[in-house]
Amino acid sequence: MNTSVTIRMATKADAKEILAIYAPYVKNTAISFEYDVPSPEEFAERINNTLRKYPYIVALDSNRIIGYAYVSPFKERVAYDWAVETTVYVSQDCRGKGLGTTLYSALEAILKRQNILNLNACIAYTSMENAYLTNDSIYFHERLGYKKVAHFTQCGYKFGSWYDMIWMEKIIGGHSANPEPIIPIAELHDLLL
Repeated sequence: MNTSVTIRMATKADAKEILAIYAPYVKNTAISFEYDVPSPEEFAERINNTLRKYPYIVALDSNRIIGYAYVSPFKERVAYDWAVETTVYVSQDCRGKGLGTTLYSALEAILKRQNILNLNACIAYTSMENAYLTNDSIYFHERLGYKKVAHFTQCGYKFGSWYDMIWMEKIIGGHSANPEPIIPIAELHDLLL
């Protein structure tokens, strides 16, 4: 990975630039199951909502955002607080250069400080790769230590095809009888300013 890449927390002001990375995945792939590209205003609100509790980070090269990663609640109930769903997207012209790994490594370090224990990734899967979906995301997560824990059959329909959904999981901390409370991202003031 290029050593000039820096990682920082996203802000609402980054929404248009981050959305430019995400839009091709919505329009041209089954990686995202969204059909329509969200507006910059809606996307800014998504970023803001995430940052209330969790990290939303961006990778920059020469002040240009080239990738991003964030987490969301695995489930909303309190008992699930120690589990999150991970997401990463990389600019089309930066794929295959280690940027996803860089983003996930930074994200994981932050999540450990927040006392998160379980990382879950929801990934589209196809038994026959096509122009809209390969299984590269599964292989990427496997390389990072994620294990397949669930397989849902034909639960997503996009571009005239049905796609399966794979859930993968990585445990990054010990599960004790009295887990440490989750620290909201805003309370970790020294992170990636």
